[in-house]
Amino acid sequence: MSNLVIAFLLTLFAGLSTGIGSAIAFYSKRTNTSFLATALGFSAGVMIYVSFVEIIVKARESLTAALGAGLGEWITVASFFGGVIFIAVIDKLVPEFENPHEARDKSELEELHNEEVIEDKSQLLRMGMFSALAIAIHNFPEGLATFASALRDPTVGLSIAIAIAIHNIPEGISVSVPIFHATGNRKKAFLYSMLSGLAEPLGALVGYFIFRTVFNDLTFGILFASVAGIMVFISIDELLPTSRKYGKGHQVIYGFIAGMGVMALSLLLF
Repeated sequence: MSNLVIAFLLTLFAGLSTGIGSAIAFYSKRTNTSFLATALGFSAGVMIYVSFVEIIVKARESLTAALGAGLGEWITVASFFGGVIFIAVIDKLVPEFENPHEARDKSELEELHNEEVIEDKSQLLRMGMFSALAIAIHNFPEGLATFASALRDPTVGLSIAIAIAIHNIPEGISVSVPIFHATGNRKKAFLYSMLSGLAEPLGALVGYFIFRTVFNDLTFGILFASVAGIMVFISIDELLPTSRKYGKGHQVIYGFIAGMGVMALSLLLF
């Protein structure tokens, strides 16, 4: 199987994991928030470790090969912070009360199983729809990041895909909870959750068709350094705060260290 096919399948897997969040919200009588908190911390550990130890290093190697040591180093740093600014601007465009990366309280998840009538269903539906749109916008560059990483190194791509898949689980919950409350329709809530995740493979396809004709050391280095910036921002701005809200004590730290350890071991073994 070619790296191209593997990269696309990994991106598709990462995107569609929003459906796992929906399933958890719908069919588990009680959400295991401790496990979710640890898993999110694990995901952040994977993404931050691989960004600084592997991705940014490969980006610098490509850029110094294309531009020389001095300019290559500067472009690496500029591309990294360019990725941070890019995803930060996208995040800023999402209204705070509709931001899908806000963690849901236990009470909100438990209400999903309550048959009582919820007031102001139109506002809930609007919040759910905007959450789906916001997630789709966020997932687009994440899909490009996963795809580009897997295309260059399937082992690194697999680690990133799993980390982003974990990251997408609470996003699926964020879409499903308000839409189900508003409509009472599990299928509709699940469908919108899955559709929001499809932005990731879409981002992969768009990125591939844009960059495939100019995919050399220069463009790869810029793209890879930007991917590192995107993933570090996602980890610090979304994964760690959400993990801390769901978790207790040192669960976030334990998950974070475990994520870095597993990522380090996988890079040594493969």
